[in-house]
Amino acid sequence: MPRQDDDVAGYWKVLGLPGVIDAHVHFMPDSVMRKVWAYFDSKGPLTGREWPIVYKWPEADRLAHLRSLGVRAFPSLVYAHKPDMAEWLNGWAAEFAAAHEDVMHTATVFPEPSAARYTEDAVRAGTRVFKVHVQVGGFDPRDPQLDEAWGILAEAGVPVVVHAGSGPTPGNFTGPGPIGEVLQRHPGLAMIAAHMGKPEYGAFLDFADRYENVRVDTTMCFTDFGDEHYDGRDLVPRLRALQDKVLFGTDFPNLPYPFAHQVEALVRLELGDAWMRDVLWNNAASLFGVSA
Repeated sequence: MPRQDDDVAGYWKVLGLPGVIDAHVHFMPDSVMRKVWAYFDSKGPLTGREWPIVYKWPEADRLAHLRSLGVRAFPSLVYAHKPDMAEWLNGWAAEFAAAHEDVMHTATVFPEPSAARYTEDAVRAGTRVFKVHVQVGGFDPRDPQLDEAWGILAEAGVPVVVHAGSGPTPGNFTGPGPIGEVLQRHPGLAMIAAHMGKPEYGAFLDFADRYENVRVDTTMCFTDFGDEHYDGRDLVPRLRALQDKVLFGTDFPNLPYPFAHQVEALVRLELGDAWMRDVLWNNAASLFGVSA
């Protein structure tokens, strides 16, 4: 069981995998990343607690560390929290992906009059994954300004990592209700429920049961930070049944513990090697078209 980052590569090699795909990684323009880290340091209301980030490193060092762990593909998961920000972030993310072959081209969208236009532009430019952060953005995912964008993404089949769960602290539009209405309107949407929808795990796993293209990621789930009083054991039957819809995610670099601990937290569920192989590699490789 990997407990330190030096253990991670040995673990996936024993499983017979070519590496790991992390579906929930953040890279942002340096000025934005510094502001994000400052917010974590301030114990802001969206985190609600001390959050000592382990990997508060220069960009080159963060990239090198992921590669040393055997993470073969990952997105940059930029997200906007105000108007006139998303399109700029999308331009940066496109350049970042072009410069690093292991980075999946990422984009974001925010409710504003131009949302559909730049979403279409990003899809045409080959974006492989979108990020939507309902909690940080503080917006209603049912906003009419987003409806066409959701439709574009559903039709194109581009996966969208959506933070709509109410953890670590609730927002005005978090929880399964608002995003559930979006899925009713766009049932083909390839949504990846960030953090497995925590703490509303059951409701977001229901979405994965109900909708063919809905998946969940494991980001910060069942770890000793945030879920220190919940080990996820009651979800084991559901996670086994949804084996092909669970993607490995970590939230790197914004972690208050080593990367390896996310792997350890999943191993502790005792779902078996085949489940771990699918979660760490096979499911994401199929979804994102990643070759070994």
